[in-house]
Amino acid sequence: MKIEHIAIWVHDLEEMKEFYTTYFDGIANAKYHNTEKKFESYFISYIGGARIELMRKSGIDKPDVNGRVGLAHIAFSVGSKEAVNQLTERLQKDGYLLVNGPRITGDGYYESVIEDPEGNLLELTV
Repeated sequence: MKIEHIAIWVHDLEEMKEFYTTYFDGIANAKYHNTEKKFESYFISYIGGARIELMRKSGIDKPDVNGRVGLAHIAFSVGSKEAVNQLTERLQKDGYLLVNGPRITGDGYYESVIEDPEGNLLELTV
């Protein structure tokens, strides 16, 4: 069994597509647009088969009012401590917020946590 994809509602579909393809070497499909439902999306594909679906729909532009617990973070394995450090530095230099790290966590992971353009947490790990 494997995770096929994770879907994220976004405000700025093009900015988020650019972020996930530029910094994480993803490949975007052609934009899907359903004019009747006012829905648009991109699938961003990664080596190994995992995908992120970025979705935007008219009327879905506010956080969930039901107080549901949801996505905590998305973790990207970048291959080495040096790669974690380099990507963390690049993202910070380009203006993205470093939440914490790089550091060794209590359970032994080497990671940093960055916010994407819309505040979703991304864990960069070995």
